[in-house]
Amino acid sequence: MISLEKFTINDYDRLISWVDSEELLMQFAGPGYSFPLKQADLETSVNEPNRTSFKIIHEHRVIGHCELYLKEKSIVLARILIGEKELRGRGIGKEVVRAMLDYAFKHFAVDVAELNVFDHNKAAIKCYGQVGFIIDSDIKMERRFRNEIWTASNMKMTRQNWQALYGVL
Repeated sequence: MISLEKFTINDYDRLISWVDSEELLMQFAGPGYSFPLKQADLETSVNEPNRTSFKIIHEHRVIGHCELYLKEKSIVLARILIGEKELRGRGIGKEVVRAMLDYAFKHFAVDVAELNVFDHNKAAIKCYGQVGFIIDSDIKMERRFRNEIWTASNMKMTRQNWQALYGVL
């Protein structure tokens, strides 16, 4: 069972310890932070008025981090990380994304949830697709990482599809 709880200053060091490489930081957070991740970066993010940051709780322990970012017409699922490496690849990500969508559609007056994911992150794309997200082929973005160009796809879930798939709200 997954639950989302408010991410606080007491959680900063744990998140920083999980982000142990420049590549993981880019995959997790995009170009918004520089490696190594710092408390000041997290403080800035947590204090953004349109951003809601969570710690992910599984079986009474903190195992990850995620955020929702409110845009004008949608809510963005962002910075999703299962920090406990031994728990990756076990389907927990799907539970996290469903919990994020449940929170988003209950607390925000938007009809679209979206996220961006790097194309080489096949496990994440599969996870989001299994939850019901669909790739928006009209939206792509590129980020430079070291000497490479990473392409990211945008994926969307409508409130209507969420309700049809999960019978909620």
